Parts: sequence; structure tokens; C-alpha cells
Amino acid sequence: MPEPEDTLPIRPDWIRRAAVALPTTAFDADLKFFTRQLGFRLDRIWPADRPAFAAISGHGAAILLERSASFAPGLIRLEVEGPEGAGHAGAEVQTPGGHRIALGDASPTLRIPETVHQFGVQRLRKGGWGVGRAGMLYRDLLPDSLGGAMIASHIRIEEAGPVPDAVHYHAVAFQLIFCHRGWVRLVYEDQGPPFVLAAGDCVIQPPEIRHRVLEASGGVEVIEIGVPAEHLTTLDHEMELPTPRHRPDREFAGTRFVLHREEGARWDPWRIPGFEARETGIADATRGLAGVRVARWIPGSPAPPSVRHEGDILFGFVRSGAMTLRGDGHPDMGVSAGDAFVLPPKQSARFDHPSDDLEILEVALPGRFRTELGPTPSDS
Repeated sequence: MPEPEDTLPIRPDWIRRAAVALPTTAFDADLKFFTRQLGFRLDRIWPADRPAFAAISGHGAAILLERSASFAPGLIRLEVEGPEGAGHAGAEVQTPGGHRIALGDASPTLRIPETVHQFGVQRLRKGGWGVGRAGMLYRDLLPDSLGGAMIASHIRIEEAGPVPDAVHYHAVAFQLIFCHRGWVRLVYEDQGPPFVLAAGDCVIQPPEIRHRVLEASGGVEVIEIGVPAEHLTTLDHEMELPTPRHRPDREFAGTRFVLHREEGARWDPWRIPGFEARETGIADATRGLAGVRVARWIPGSPAPPSVRHEGDILFGFVRSGAMTLRGDGHPDMGVSAGDAFVLPPKQSARFDHPSDDLEILEVALPGRFRTELGPTPSDS
């Protein structure tokens, strides 16, 4: 089968306008339906004596109605908003000519994660990578997305150079980008000029902040956490980045942008004895919705005790080193660099036999929670 460019050469600069064609056997009735009931605007109609074509536009769409003796029904999705409009999301009507009009919620409610009640471990293994957006390699760190509550992706870009990205934003409650290896150059709305996110650095992307990935080193790896798992991404074709204003304290839906650097960060005792951690400031920036910390084992420390937490979701990614993860009623699980795990609340867990180079990225919802210490191995 010949490629489209072989049969119909097209250059973008030739195109004046575009519209989706909808053939109809009820031309007059459909035209009235779109313009009077749905609020579309009539832009052009021809021929004058017995119109067979009508170009209409509205709500971000352009449609060309064509009078036809036969047709296959089309489907048009309209996003509705407001208390009354959103109440009709999911409904469907038909035009007089038989085309389907489906209504969807323009601002679907974000589902905040619920408590997770079981241990989960996802190990790094060969064949676990798949090709995703823009040719990037993706590895799922939470195969069931915790029932749709949260998505955690390990993302890798093989080749160095520019990244084919555009200015866009996400309808999320929380989103983290943590650079695991290599570096990536990013730019964000109202956050100044482009900057490099190096290994160990992280940012949170507040709801609907415009941003763009510009460039990456070869073999760069990032960990991306999103809440909820399924969320809308929208391209912004109008905004240019960087923006002229620099407003680092601006809030987006109650969340501030955070850029945390590993270099120069302060390490303090962690919630688990024998470890120290660096606080990223993300719990404060999200008003306690989520917290992000990087913890590392202090070689020579006594064996760590068992712990229980009272959060909702506690996710860990092993950046380096290895340990044995022990939990109530579960077999011992060895985890090492590249593995991820989820610890359920109110169940004892212990990080046994930590290697001297053990380092863990921890993401918690909520950002602050109570930890209860249990017995150490020598006590049990």
C-alpha cells in the first residue's frame, strides 16, 4: 500500500483551514441542531440555491456538514462543566441525521489515593521495559497502579540530545520527577530560565503548571510519580517558555513548585534508626499532601528495628545497594538497586542486612505520618 505522501503530496504551508467532514442525509435538520441547540457558528455554506456543504465551528472544533445519500454515523465528544453540565457527563444524544453526541466532564474529579493494605515488590529485570511516549522507554513500578490511585514509572532515554516535547500541563493532584541517573534539561512556567536536573535532584510539577522537557543526556533515567494514575495531559500551543515573569512563590491549586538539589542538601536522622535522610521540602509545598525524602544507611550502625507507619501510601525505590525486606506474614524479599516496594500501614516491616551503599527514595501520602518503632533483631 503506497504511503500517503506518495499519492497526495501535502505541505503544511499550503493548508488554509481544516475541518472534520460529517456526511448527513438530514442536512437541514442537522445544521439547525448544531447551530441552534449546540451553539456552533455557521461560517460558510454553498451552493446558495440548494446548499450541500456547511462549514461550522465552535467549542474548539471545525465541522464540514456534507449532504449525502449514504453515510456512516460519526461520534463527537463535547466536554461540559459546571454543576449542572457535569451532572450530564456520560449522556449521549443523536442528531436528526444520526450522528452521536457524547458528553464528558471537562474537569473530572481527581481521586486521592486510598490506604494500601498489602506489601508489593517490583523487581528490576530484563525485558521489563516498553516503548512509550516520544520513543522513551517505560518500566512500570506499580503494575496495578494501586487500584488506579498512583502511577510510578521508571523512564529511560537512550540517546542524548533534544527531546521531542512540547509545552504541556497535567491535571494532577501530585506529580514528582526524580532524576535517578544522568541529567535532563527542563523549563517551567514562572520558574525562570531552563535548568538542568542532575542525578539525585527532583522537582514537583504542581497541577497545571506549563512545562517542557528540552534535552537529556544519553541513558538518563528518571522516576515519575503521578496521583491519580490516570490523569489528563493537555498541550498548550500558545504559551512560550520561559515566561517573562519569575514567580517562584506562585501557587498552582495550592501547591508550590519545588526544585530540590542533592548537592549541598542537609542530612538528618531518619524515621528509622541507623539511617539518615535529606528532606526535599515537598511536604510543605503540597500542604502535607505528599512527602519525598531520600534516605541512606549509616555504615556501622546497629541493626535497624522493625517499624509500623500510619500513612496511606508509602512507596520506596532502591537507588543503590541492597537489603532484605521483612514484613508481617510475608516471606523475606531481597531488594536491590532498581527495585521498588510498597509498605502497607499498621504492619511491621524491617530493613534487614542493609549494604553500606543502600539508598532509598521514599514517597509518602500524606507527607507527614506517625512511625512506631518495634523490636530490633536482638530483641526478638
